[in-house]
Amino acid sequence: MTRRFRCSEASEGRTESLVGSASTVTSFLLVEAPGSWGLDAIRDNRLPTEVKTGLARAANRAGVRLLFIRRHGRRRSQAITVFAAHAAPTHPWLETGSLDDPAELLGLDLASLGAGRSPGLTPHDAPLFLVCTHGKHDVCCAERGRPLANALHQVLPSDTWEVSHIGGDRFAGNVLVLPDGLYYGRLSPEAAVDLAHRHTAGHLDLAHLRGRSAYPFAVQAAEIFVRGELGRTELAALTLARSERRGDATAAVFTDGTRSWDVRVETERSGGVRLTCQADADGQALAHRLVSLTPR
Repeated sequence: MTRRFRCSEASEGRTESLVGSASTVTSFLLVEAPGSWGLDAIRDNRLPTEVKTGLARAANRAGVRLLFIRRHGRRRSQAITVFAAHAAPTHPWLETGSLDDPAELLGLDLASLGAGRSPGLTPHDAPLFLVCTHGKHDVCCAERGRPLANALHQVLPSDTWEVSHIGGDRFAGNVLVLPDGLYYGRLSPEAAVDLAHRHTAGHLDLAHLRGRSAYPFAVQAAEIFVRGELGRTELAALTLARSERRGDATAAVFTDGTRSWDVRVETERSGGVRLTCQADADGQALAHRLVSLTPR
């Protein structure tokens, strides 16, 4: 019997780089929604229709990425847990709350969240490890994500959640770490646990890092390139001073507060790529190449 197409296997087979592939998002709202999410989690989750449509409309208007989460094992609770995160490159923050009635979701101050201000929830100090297991959207996310969620749940049960589609299905298994906005891909269960331990110790896992969501794709790649060249894995080791894009060329300056580095990246586009398992047409993939890295 012929095995069905798997976008993650195809991506690995063409040795596609995952560098610079994180979704570009700064503000996130996570809403607990146990059970199946369907093909489109925003449309097909089990919240009342007027709530999910109103919430989606408000999030879109505020520039907030709306995601749905559930505990591993799909355990149900009476209250709805929500998280709000602002993944700024410096001073990211995370807040949480518990709602008794789904209608309360419509009262969340998403305009403030989208502008980088508190929506009025409670500060949450621990990071979240969000594993994409949205199998109805892409089977790779279920096949590769669920073992990751189980492994992380064993070591960090309070900080591990399954999450709806976050982008980059072909890089499954995918993990999003908030509030830092760090996207990781091609993780095995063992690598996911190692990643969690590294993060809680204040370090990045550069081998699996797709990028920091607050940056454009090429700048995500530039940060990974400069960190790799310098061997700097500390979470706050480098900050972006400025960046400029001209066509397919991007120039960025990163600093550690004492020294600075000029990074130049070239972005190439390749067509004829099937990007997801369910895609009915080929798409275009981006690849970023380090051109130069020069200390200032």
